[in-house]
Amino acid sequence: MSAISANRAELIAIANSVATEKMIDKSIVIEAMEEAIQKSARNRYGAENDIRAKLDPRTGDLRLWRVVEVVEEVEDYFKQVDLKAAQKLDANAKLGDFIVDPLPPVDLGRIDAQSAKQVIFQKVRDAERERQYEEFKDRAGEIVVGTVKSVEFGHVIVNLGRAEGVIRRDQQIPREVARTGERVRAYISKVERNNRGPQIFLSRAHPEFMKKLFAQEVPEIYDGVITIMAAARDPGSRAKIGVISRDSSIDPVGACVGMKGSRVQAVVQELQGEKIDIIPWSEDTATFVVNALQPATVSRVVIDEEESRIEVVVPDDQLSLAIGRRGQNVRLASQLTGSQIDIMTEAESSEKRQKEFAERSKMFEEELDVDETLSQLLVAEGFSELEEVAYIDLAELATIEGFDEELGEELQSRAQEALDRREEANREKRRALGVEDALAEIPHLTEAMLVVLGKAGIKTLDDLADLATDELISKKRTEQRRRNADAGPPQRRPQREEDKGGVLGEYGLSEEQGNEIIMAARAHWFEDEPATEEAADADSSQ
Repeated sequence: MSAISANRAELIAIANSVATEKMIDKSIVIEAMEEAIQKSARNRYGAENDIRAKLDPRTGDLRLWRVVEVVEEVEDYFKQVDLKAAQKLDANAKLGDFIVDPLPPVDLGRIDAQSAKQVIFQKVRDAERERQYEEFKDRAGEIVVGTVKSVEFGHVIVNLGRAEGVIRRDQQIPREVARTGERVRAYISKVERNNRGPQIFLSRAHPEFMKKLFAQEVPEIYDGVITIMAAARDPGSRAKIGVISRDSSIDPVGACVGMKGSRVQAVVQELQGEKIDIIPWSEDTATFVVNALQPATVSRVVIDEEESRIEVVVPDDQLSLAIGRRGQNVRLASQLTGSQIDIMTEAESSEKRQKEFAERSKMFEEELDVDETLSQLLVAEGFSELEEVAYIDLAELATIEGFDEELGEELQSRAQEALDRREEANREKRRALGVEDALAEIPHLTEAMLVVLGKAGIKTLDDLADLATDELISKKRTEQRRRNADAGPPQRRPQREEDKGGVLGEYGLSEEQGNEIIMAARAHWFEDEPATEEAADADSSQ
């Protein structure tokens, strides 16, 4: 018995020390011990038995018993007992009861003790991982301080005290060297549950890391008086933040810079010398774009809200400054505003406008069969498409200098005839491509759109019905046009499609319209269902 007592005493001591060291509930360790003892007892008495163990967490006293069912005729001698034998154990036993059959304590030999320890440590590891996950799962978005434990394949493993996090290579600041044992601050970007424990992903390259650092250095941000509305980073090189103050008496830029630059310098040092442009945020997109492109001077901003593109015109001598080294300035400004920014010089802008003016004038001249002066006058008044001329209010058209109501009616009539000609030409193209007439009945689809669908191989209702809304209407995204200021005379790079977008992406259809088109194409599927069910019923009745 002394050997048994010694082993029990040892396990209780282990339970106490492990629970304290790992900061988990002692009951979890005791439960693991009971499971380990049950496993050892089954090895002794037979694995087929339903054996339970109860360990007193204070004294180490162990009780073992076998649970058996009281039955009329025994079929499984390990888990069943007849009524006569049951009443020897419990005088009140009756058929259907589950009763306890006490067992003598097992002597935990060396192998059993080792096995018990393995079970206990596994349970403790699982409990510790669960505690770590529960502790960190709601901390995504915080800044933590840890110690570099090791660097493995370029990834930095950080000891956070009661857990470990990893700064992956792409989340580190370029050229920053992590040394084992040094303290490091990082942003918790994500916490995931994993079989090997919680995965805590850290980042020093995330824009939110910079925003949190400013909140630590600038009391006004921490208090909510100043808000960082947008942030963009080229980690280790340059960053931009847009700030706004809720108190008109406080300058948001000055507060973030601090006395003699002390506040911003504290952030810059943490980010390994990353230059930070602090910009006043504005609800007016054009104003914010002008601010975001500092230190370059901007002449004019043209916003295309549908395409989420912004065209910025700058003086010739400001082009390199606006674009920045390797396109960095315009790239960060684009991230900051959430829109694609195209930079062009005054000369390029003028050339573009002249080209567009000439193309639109020629189109009106040919389609409306008017002279060059009249077509140019239409373009100068802001008309760019035949639809605008055909469907504008006649009174508004007649107010143009040199126009009267009679001329307006004639122009509208010619514009409608031209649109009809286009529609008929597209109808012939569509039919030549083999696109079904049924597609022409679907709302929102024009003959020009049907030609595009036909060229994409979508020729039947089923072809169209198989598409998702995004595949039909999402817009194309092209690489932002940039120029390398270091490569001699600036040369515009050709655009490259990165995302083919939806088949009809160029037509600006809304998501609601896209959904209506897809549902209309699928309508015939549901019309066929009743007929199919009736045919199936007829077959079954035969």
